[in-house]
Amino acid sequence: VKKGWDAEAEDGTDGIVISENDRQLIKSHVVELMCTVPPQIQAQLSEAIALIAAVDFPQKWDNLLSDIIQKFNSPDPNIVSGVLVTANSILKRYRYQVRSDALYQDLAYVLERLQAPLLTLFKTISAAVDSYPNDASQLKPRFQSLRSICRIFFSLNWQDLPEYFEDHMGEWMTEFSKYLKYTNPVLVDIDEEDESGPIDTLQAAIIDNLYLYADKDEEPFIPFLGDFTSIVWGLLMNTSKMPKHDILATTCIKFLSSLVGKPMHKGLFQQKETLKQIISNIVIPNLQVREVDEEQFEDDPAEFIMSDMEESDSESRRKRSQELLRAMCRQFEEDTTAICMECIGTMLNDFTTSRGENWPSKDTAIHLMLGISIRAGSNQGVSAVNDRVDLMQFFTSHILTELQDTDHSVRPMVKASAIKFAWTFRNQFSKENIASLMPLLISHLSSSSVVVHTYSAAAIEKFLTCKEINNANNSALGPMAVTTSKQVKFGGDDIKPFLEPLFTGLFAIVDNQEWNENEYVMKCIMRSLSSAREDIVQVTQIVLEKLTAALFVVAKNPRNPQYNHFLFESIAILVKSVCAKYPEHVATFEGLLFPPFQTVLQMDVSEFTPYVFQILAQLLEYRPKNTGLGEAYTMLFQPLLSPVLWDAKGNVPALTRLLQAYLQKGAAEIIANNQINPLLGVFQKLLSSKATEIGAFELLGAVTYYVPIHTLDPLIKQIFNLLLMRLQGGKTARYQRLVTAYFAQFVGQFGSEKWIGLMDSFQPNLSKMILKSVWLPRLAADAPVRMEIKIQAIGLTKIVCETPALLNNAEGQEIWVMALVALVKILSSQAAFFGTPAEDLDQTAEIGYDPTFSRLHFATRIPLDPFTDMKDPVGAFASSLEQMCSTQTSVTSLIQQGLQSDQKVHVMLQGIMAKKGLHI
Repeated sequence: VKKGWDAEAEDGTDGIVISENDRQLIKSHVVELMCTVPPQIQAQLSEAIALIAAVDFPQKWDNLLSDIIQKFNSPDPNIVSGVLVTANSILKRYRYQVRSDALYQDLAYVLERLQAPLLTLFKTISAAVDSYPNDASQLKPRFQSLRSICRIFFSLNWQDLPEYFEDHMGEWMTEFSKYLKYTNPVLVDIDEEDESGPIDTLQAAIIDNLYLYADKDEEPFIPFLGDFTSIVWGLLMNTSKMPKHDILATTCIKFLSSLVGKPMHKGLFQQKETLKQIISNIVIPNLQVREVDEEQFEDDPAEFIMSDMEESDSESRRKRSQELLRAMCRQFEEDTTAICMECIGTMLNDFTTSRGENWPSKDTAIHLMLGISIRAGSNQGVSAVNDRVDLMQFFTSHILTELQDTDHSVRPMVKASAIKFAWTFRNQFSKENIASLMPLLISHLSSSSVVVHTYSAAAIEKFLTCKEINNANNSALGPMAVTTSKQVKFGGDDIKPFLEPLFTGLFAIVDNQEWNENEYVMKCIMRSLSSAREDIVQVTQIVLEKLTAALFVVAKNPRNPQYNHFLFESIAILVKSVCAKYPEHVATFEGLLFPPFQTVLQMDVSEFTPYVFQILAQLLEYRPKNTGLGEAYTMLFQPLLSPVLWDAKGNVPALTRLLQAYLQKGAAEIIANNQINPLLGVFQKLLSSKATEIGAFELLGAVTYYVPIHTLDPLIKQIFNLLLMRLQGGKTARYQRLVTAYFAQFVGQFGSEKWIGLMDSFQPNLSKMILKSVWLPRLAADAPVRMEIKIQAIGLTKIVCETPALLNNAEGQEIWVMALVALVKILSSQAAFFGTPAEDLDQTAEIGYDPTFSRLHFATRIPLDPFTDMKDPVGAFASSLEQMCSTQTSVTSLIQQGLQSDQKVHVMLQGIMAKKGLHI
């Protein structure tokens, strides 16, 4: 079902075909089946229903909801719970979606059938809960059902408040209020410290619904707001610090943050005493280090880091408490800042009285300062700070001094918080500040605390990507013109003095077999190499040996995909930094990298093979001119054509890239070895599947560009036959985009007459049919981007200006005008781009692992430009059209008649001609 249900999936179905009869049979029985199987299988069937519904519901599965609603009446609470879990997974689609008519039509369909039964069911289950006050086996499935109903409520109300829910607001709120006040020791496991209980999960789901209404400022909810604020406040006050209450606590804080941050609710919180209570009773207790946090910091550092990093999606008490502070500062900045600064002062004094025992006070003070100091920010750092706070004074007195303490065994949690503070405000630091911090951060790489040395590596990586605004005079735009750009604040020259101790510290962590692979450390290595660029040449061999040693270790048991990705990115940077400038070093890299790569390929480490193929392609592309493929690459070529390798979808983009490199560097050798036919066999295999058709056209484009036409001529008709058969079999938007881009390349390289002759050899006037029904309509509906703009411009210029046969009859003239309009629009588009993409990639781009195909950022290949000699496609079109008009006077009147109804295109055409100093 997962692979084959959506027959129109852009990435194909892996050859799985489910007949219409089987589809109907499955949909007729799957809900009933789900209700009769054991829980483990029930969960799998529930997922299957959700997958089918994502494609068929509601248009092709009209009885799904009625089947589910029918089960609401089951006497078995486990069956009711099961169908509600399924309904919830189906209806999640209505959350976080952009509004559209189709979405609202589907939502109206669901509401009409489900809204009343849902409320009735909630009340029925609620009554049953009252009937079994002491029977946990009866209560647990019912509480699960109540929670599922609340999540369905959330989905149905996410877009707008439906009329039925507004009319029955009181009934829903009565039930919600009941369960926010509900207690029952039967459902509380006093020995459980980590997992939330059924009451907590239900209460969290209810508060999510209240948050939804409060955040949307739903007017019918306003009368209930005061009571619910008091209830949630009370609930939060009585929530313990145990991890099992974390979800409930963070949800309560999120609800209060939503209210505090809105001017319309200012009256509820504006008393200074109320603000003090929030800070002292809610914020500070939830910022404080708990015993469980200390244990996690020491025993499970990976989990601690994941929940504490600002990029993490997890909702910790600390994060939510700091968000509550920021919401308070938006409305009551003066009072909130003053109260917090007083608390911070008290905590820091407490710390100074006993630095050994009272370190948690300093840790809380740092997080309180983090909460009130940030006005605006993102993953790129803080963009606006609270000007009532002396940030630099706090940094100098309390952060810098902590980091200057070289005893890594003392207060590691405080040191981690201090490092986090430093990277949080990296945008506020000058280059000199960062330079003074760098040796301190490098020193902390030697800390035995995994969190501390990880945070040090993460901080260094963030400082190396930190940017500052650079204003420069631009005389080309006028004497007073200033161009604003962003540049790296602390770059290659700045990091150069620190490279030796930095890499020593980082690789000491990588080499330590007692620690797991650390993705933040490897990311820092990657970013440091990227910043150093050519400065790394002197130590390339040492660094490469360290990286390949790490590769041998992880190849035995790949566990951390992010770590692996950054490892290969680091290798790609070394190849790029050295070989782009010194191609003679390619042989050295081949000698160092081929042995570990050969091991990876022999071990068939599927996670690594796409990376290996990309770097092999990168090395091959950097080989010096006229050196051919070399023995190793020549021996590797035939095995690369093996169908088994291409069966793994993750290999396809990388293998395609590698074959393109082979064609670029050794087309003559491939032809001499009679390997063009096997190569086209790979193309045919890729073309047969939607999932790999992009690779097919990338390979075909390279074959067409690098293989001489006299070699290609005997094969070209067979190639076009395959293209047309696929086009006939299903005209998806993506396939039309790919095939028309290739047609443009072919016309641009070999002329329109050759293309028309080929097309018409299959069927008379097929070329006109393709132009009129496929190629030109596709350009109107799906405009080309980037390199394809240039390819289409050159191909269409030849169609328009070098195809006199099109002007022989009315149909041809109609197509000619359509082609001219498409061409003018392409050449006039703001996205028009005719240069070669810059070789210098963004060194600060966010990089990471992608489970479908992890493209190496630093091994990225410049897109193939089949027309490198054509520097000015606009000028080529303008001069070709002027020449055509001067020799064929009828063309001018055809242009006037054809563009009469589209004055905008007419003006565009005049602008193009005028810009080149030409006229028709």
